[in-house]
Amino acid sequence: MFLTVTVAHASVAGLRPRNEDFVGMVTPREPELSTKGLIAAIADGVSGSEGGREAAEYTVRGLLADYYATPDTWAVTQSLDKVLKSINGWIQQQASTRREMSGMATTLTALVLRGGFYHFAHVGDTRLYLLRGGTLTRLTTDHVWDRPEMQHVLTRAVGLDSRLAIDQGMGELQPRDVFLLASDGVWSALTEYDITHTLSTLLQEASDADHVARVLVDAALKAGSRDNSSALVLRVDALPAPSLRDALSSARQLPVPPRLSPGQSLDGYEVEAVIHSSRATLLYRVHDLRSQRTLVLKTLQPDHAGDPHEIAAFTHEEWLAKRAVARFFPQVIVPEHKNFLYYLTTWHEGRTLQAKLDAGGHITAPEAIALGTRLVRAVGALHRRGIIHRDIKPDNVHLGTDDELRLLDLGVARSETESEDVLAAPQAGTPSFLAPEQFANAPPSRATDVYAVGVTLYYALTRHYPYGEIEPFQQPRFGDAVPPSRYRPEIPLWLENVMLKAVARDPQDRFETAEEMLVALERGGLESPVRRVAPLVKKDPVGVWRAVAVGSVVVNLLLLYLVVVR
Repeated sequence: MFLTVTVAHASVAGLRPRNEDFVGMVTPREPELSTKGLIAAIADGVSGSEGGREAAEYTVRGLLADYYATPDTWAVTQSLDKVLKSINGWIQQQASTRREMSGMATTLTALVLRGGFYHFAHVGDTRLYLLRGGTLTRLTTDHVWDRPEMQHVLTRAVGLDSRLAIDQGMGELQPRDVFLLASDGVWSALTEYDITHTLSTLLQEASDADHVARVLVDAALKAGSRDNSSALVLRVDALPAPSLRDALSSARQLPVPPRLSPGQSLDGYEVEAVIHSSRATLLYRVHDLRSQRTLVLKTLQPDHAGDPHEIAAFTHEEWLAKRAVARFFPQVIVPEHKNFLYYLTTWHEGRTLQAKLDAGGHITAPEAIALGTRLVRAVGALHRRGIIHRDIKPDNVHLGTDDELRLLDLGVARSETESEDVLAAPQAGTPSFLAPEQFANAPPSRATDVYAVGVTLYYALTRHYPYGEIEPFQQPRFGDAVPPSRYRPEIPLWLENVMLKAVARDPQDRFETAEEMLVALERGGLESPVRRVAPLVKKDPVGVWRAVAVGSVVVNLLLLYLVVVR
């Protein structure tokens, strides 16, 4: 689904002899709609100079054209800032070289809708409003003198000063949001109640959109407006799927919170305990003071606040976690307002599989079958969403008191569509759970997740690893996996075969999908997979050819002996 927006605009001179307002918008097709977004702008040329209209028109036209010429890698805020400061310089230059244009300047309010977010840039006293859920909110602040008799005098405008200070802001979009960009000829004559009532008609039928802007302008004139009156209205009809690009852009605007202690609060979430502290991240159990729920808050360590790579990785983790909507994963909770870089998930009582093992918990074969069945279901659900976990291990398998198994920590997970990112770090994860091919820099895949599931089951039953424990930075050599029955003789042969197939050294010998492994576990001994014993030439090719050479020499010597004897 793409971003779909209904737009309408109107601009009239009113009682003035000349219309110095100018409005414009660009609604591009794909791929520009996804990469750059939709942009709309309104400007009100400063009266009292011949160049007011020219400044307004040039600023809007220049912004709409040059914004789409900026690199796709730039953030929206960076693109708007660079373009508007360049336009400001041009207007300053025109005002200084052309006498009739002396003092030319204009207000400007611009709105960009991209992905699931809105961005705005603002200078002067044109305004941006947002109508959401029946409530009208003004998003901009007028740049005028604060004295009552001088509120018509601008303190900031494009072209007014060589140094342009721009207000910028952003927020998340919601379906049915309505935005209004208005000149002072509209907003100064109408109350917010009038604006709210008129904009609400846009929520009814798309055809009404063509009339709403004109209705606002006409209402302002009837209410006594003596200035140029312009309005530009946009309604969000449909939002695209969440974009990682927009998530990264949003995250860069948020500061990393300081380290918190129990009893402290952040955005209305009171810290109850520190759950986990790693090199890069912190996990807190928090109490939501509004909903009275217990949640988990995850954020970066404060000393990583200036690290763009850690911020990008953390944002990517949150983005993937939002896509993992199923009972097998903690669910992301989206707060109404967020002033810091963090994300929230549901809290579930219980403990990890590793914690159970560390406490001396004993896993029987029937328990291992039930555990494996639920774990494979969770991995299959993740794969169907195009996500490779990359760090499946007992520490990331949560056993809830509600008898649900949940897969934790998507910190090194990757989407299957992000091939370049995946190839950049093929060995991310825990060494003893990495598939053999990953030590040869093969990219992670569904097969490597299946391998990690097999190692997790093997370890839960035996407290050993099929190929021995692997230390960080070690380059292991993989022979044959040790049958788990060596440590647990009571393990059924069919279950042993399932585990050995899952941890096969060659990816082609493993289960092709998590669903295939699930079928093997559910059918049990009825249709057990046959354990594939690697042929001798595959296990030890040098030894085979050495034996062939020795045999050849022996045969030749025997033939020589027979010839000599005869």
